[in-house]
This record gives sequence, structure tokens and C-alpha cells, in this order.
Amino acid sequence: MEHTDYFAHPTAAIEQSAKIGAGTKIWHFSHIMDHCVIGERCNIGQNVVVSPKVRIGNGVKIQNNVSLYTGLICEDDVFIGPSAVFTNVLNPRSFIERKDQFRPTLLKHGCSIGANATIVCGHTIGEYALIGAGSVVVTDVPPYALMVGNPAKQKGWVSRAGWTLDFDKNGKAVCQETGEKYTLKDGVLKPED
Repeated sequence: MEHTDYFAHPTAAIEQSAKIGAGTKIWHFSHIMDHCVIGERCNIGQNVVVSPKVRIGNGVKIQNNVSLYTGLICEDDVFIGPSAVFTNVLNPRSFIERKDQFRPTLLKHGCSIGANATIVCGHTIGEYALIGAGSVVVTDVPPYALMVGNPAKQKGWVSRAGWTLDFDKNGKAVCQETGEKYTLKDGVLKPED
């Protein structure tokens, strides 16, 4: 297959029916399977598997040694750290086929999954949430939440730039990098306009 609008290392295996956006880079020994969709300007590290029907948005970075299984939807600007793990069946058995029981996992815009984190299927990781390295996610994650541990528990909130937010008595916080302002009210974090 001729590659004209994206880069693929010669060792990468790309199935004919895969759709790959302009400016995307696919590195050593990665396998892009049938009927998956990868957006523009993505970076797919070495030894990554993108299974059939997985959807990946624009500007996504997937580090080395990650397998994205059928049922995963990844919105724009998501970061997936090295060796992160995703599942798509809750109770797999090698001797029982459960392809009709795949549970979807949704990675919302701008979230980050730390190195060696495990995301158990059937959950949504909210916009700009940050999953700490080695964490095991077994629940839905709110937007901007900082999650760590096994099982992952919320330890705070982060800005769009990924910095931990410190709140004043009125529930207001400012990102130390960007100066963006946030309000925490009734357990929901929102950026101020």
C-alpha cells in the first residue's frame, strides 16, 4: 500500500481497510488492523496494536507497547502512556468466545493515561482527566479528575494543562502554567470563560 499523506515505518503492518489521517506517524512493529480509523497528526509509537473498528481522533499520542482493543473510542488530543493496558471483556476465557460481550471504553478529549495504567472496559475517562502511572481504573472518571492507585481513586483536580489545582475557600483555582481559572462547585469542575 502506498503512503502519501502519513508516515509508516517499513516494519509497520497496516491493513487495507484502515483509515489514517494526514500527518500521522506510525512507528516500528505497529499493527493497524481492519476497519479502524486514526485521525490526523497522531503519533503511534512502536509495538502498538490498533484492533478492528477502534476509533482514534486527531492529535492523539500513543506511546510504545500499547494495545487498543475493539470497543475503544479515543477522542482528540488524548495521551496514552507507554505500556498502558485496555480491556474489552470483563471475564475473558480462552475457551469461550465473548466477542458479542465487548464493552466500550471512551477516552474523552484531552485526557491522559499514565504509563502502565490499566483501564477496565465499560468506562468513560472524562475530558482532561489525568490517570496516574500504574493506576487501575474500574469506574467512570469525571472531567479534570486526578486518579491514582489500585483501584484508582480521585486525589484531586487538574487543569487542561495537567497541573494539580489548589482551591481557595470560594472553590476557585488558577492553573500555574496557563493562568486559566477554574471553579469547583458541587463536585463539578468547570473552566471559567
